[in-house]
Amino acid sequence: MDPKLQELIDKQAISEVIQRYCRTLDWLDAEGQASCYWPDAHIEYGFFSGRAEDFLSVVMETESSLARRWHMLSQPLIRFHSAGFASSECYGVFGGGRMQEDGSIAGDLIGGRYLDEWEKRSVTGVDEPGWRISARTYIVDWKSPLANQPMFEPDPEFPLPTYRIDGPDHLQYRKL
Repeated sequence: MDPKLQELIDKQAISEVIQRYCRTLDWLDAEGQASCYWPDAHIEYGFFSGRAEDFLSVVMETESSLARRWHMLSQPLIRFHSAGFASSECYGVFGGGRMQEDGSIAGDLIGGRYLDEWEKRSVTGVDEPGWRISARTYIVDWKSPLANQPMFEPDPEFPLPTYRIDGPDHLQYRKL
């Protein structure tokens, strides 16, 4: 295959892992979240430093404690070092909220960046090798309060659905 075509295919595969990372956190899908990292990946988040296999329970517990969560990462800038190793950087915005004593939901909007290392390895039960994160450093750039978040009932003045997502078994969750 033409090396430039393979690079485009690999960039798309890495970009899909980044989107899966966001989606599986938001829907609290631990299995999907685990598929974003190699188990031995080094993760550095400030509040956690260690292996991905140990990080998974910490991050899922943190995300599960929120009444809602929303992750969005930019398109990554990716540089390949070889056919099986790459580095990327992308910006991220996270919004979340916890139930307050008065029954409202409030939290923060946080902006930062993800510095990732990638490896393409064989995956058990899959015909072709796949890309996963082999090291990640997360850097927070800013934080802003998000008060008065919508509740889980439709607002007559802004009648859009608002779901309470408290697990991957939600009726609206689809495996993609």
